[in-house]
Amino acid sequence: MKQSLFALLLAAGLHGTAFAGFAEGANAYNARDYARALKEVAPLARAGHVDAQHLLGLMYYMGRGVARDYRQAMLWHRKAADQGKADAQYVVGAMYYTGNAVPLDHKAAIGWFRKAAEQGHAEAQHALGLMYRYHAAGMPQDKVLAYMLWNLAAASGNANATEQRAAIARRMTQEQIDEAQALSRAWRPGTPLPTQSRSGGAAG
Repeated sequence: MKQSLFALLLAAGLHGTAFAGFAEGANAYNARDYARALKEVAPLARAGHVDAQHLLGLMYYMGRGVARDYRQAMLWHRKAADQGKADAQYVVGAMYYTGNAVPLDHKAAIGWFRKAAEQGHAEAQHALGLMYRYHAAGMPQDKVLAYMLWNLAAASGNANATEQRAAIARRMTQEQIDEAQALSRAWRPGTPLPTQSRSGGAAG
């Protein structure tokens, strides 16, 4: 399940920035000129630039332009996550979930996934949905919350969430589906996700 849960869809999520050099570094990375990307990005990451920290973490994670080093990947992703970068929060959560470069810690993983999911991060929403569906990592089983999270992720284009939502709908009552749909409509990015539903806790 871990493999399907966290294939680590590490989209860099790079956006425009006021820092000179980052656009050049991001473009170099996308062009697979990793040496140039490292030259442009590393100083910005050390200066606290959140997107540069995330990209440098990605380079260490993938071994692109540097030797693969999961500890360095965690260090830089954690710096970006602490600044609120949702992509980085998702990676940190996945590394805690699998015990990659850090002690396995499902509680910490859930916390980071939730931070990213509450910003609208589709992969984090999908991951949390799987945890609610399969009673994983100490999470309660709740089909309504799983459906809600997959509904949100599917709206952002996550194909796996679309498939999971269709599968779980066949195991839900109309009341449960209606509740999940209502929760989806009511939620807004940047606000807390519900931690309990009214009708979704039944086994099955």
